[in-house]
Amino acid sequence: MEEFEKVAREAATCKKCNLSKSRTNVVFGEGNIKAKVLLIGEAPGFNEDKEGKPFVGQAGKILNEVLLKIAGLERSEVYITNVVKCRPPNNREPEQEEIEACFPYLDFQIRFIKPKVIVTLGNVATSTIFSKFNLKAKSMSQIHGQLFLVSSLLYGSLRIVPTYHPATALYNPKVSETMKNDWKKIGEIVKALN
Repeated sequence: MEEFEKVAREAATCKKCNLSKSRTNVVFGEGNIKAKVLLIGEAPGFNEDKEGKPFVGQAGKILNEVLLKIAGLERSEVYITNVVKCRPPNNREPEQEEIEACFPYLDFQIRFIKPKVIVTLGNVATSTIFSKFNLKAKSMSQIHGQLFLVSSLLYGSLRIVPTYHPATALYNPKVSETMKNDWKKIGEIVKALN
């Protein structure tokens, strides 16, 4: 616990990339640090930057709903973070150099939490985690809701499930239905672990 807090404090003053110049708050993550399920998004948005917490805006409401109503998981049972801990200007996608500068924090979170399941939310999180485990990243429409089993010396055995970013459901009703099916599968995977 002490080590986790130390790294979170270090991240709070990080200046490894230009995102540090425009952020209000570093959004390190939130939740149970002994969680079986780790959710990884892309980057904080406006509300997250303001509050210093992940997924608190409209996308957060959708995430909370699918977590509880579809997957049967309380937000307090999981750990939620992002690939990049600072908000990119105008909510643009993080650039590769920003992802690389921030990745040591995510790497630490995965190793410390030791989740059994990683749910990647959207393309940026999926391609980042897939490249870490040498998985072939295809389009989200091809891989969403699928279970990928990986094993490494650093992280142990993991189940990775990519799904659409909750924000996508705000402007694409078809994705909303697809996400519900994905989260139903995620709930079943987690139940099978218990």
